[in-house]
Amino acid sequence: MPNIAARDMMVSNLTTLSPEMDVLDALDVLLRHRISGAPVVDRNDRFLGIFSEKSCIRFVVDAAYEQMPSTNLMSFVDSDPPTIDVNTDLLTIAQTFLDAACRRLPVLDSGGRLLGQISRRDVMREVREHLRKNDRVPTGAGLYLSAVFQGPARPF
Repeated sequence: MPNIAARDMMVSNLTTLSPEMDVLDALDVLLRHRISGAPVVDRNDRFLGIFSEKSCIRFVVDAAYEQMPSTNLMSFVDSDPPTIDVNTDLLTIAQTFLDAACRRLPVLDSGGRLLGQISRRDVMREVREHLRKNDRVPTGAGLYLSAVFQGPARPF
């Protein structure tokens, strides 16, 4: 894989949420922007967590069991999701997605401020662009192992 870091592929123009928001207002933001989640940041862009579709489902379940569920956004924010820094390499990013049940990885600076975000789709796009640049052998032009063996000794 190429030497690509988070800084090279992160998206920095993000829809963010404020910790003072109401859950229903945050849900409206996700629906309006057609996104599955958004980072929650304070006034100084310090990362506080992720509000996602899963957070919304948690709100629905709480509403079903309680007559007056909290509508405080921070009650439903994942405040400890996996995060990365700008120097995290592509392979580590991909492994983090495999290890953690998340759709996005916030990119933070050393002070915990949100710089950007990388989604699973961003990783797929980066890998595909790299492979497209390095396509050396056209499809169907490679040597098949079964052609190396003759007669009944063929393993395939």
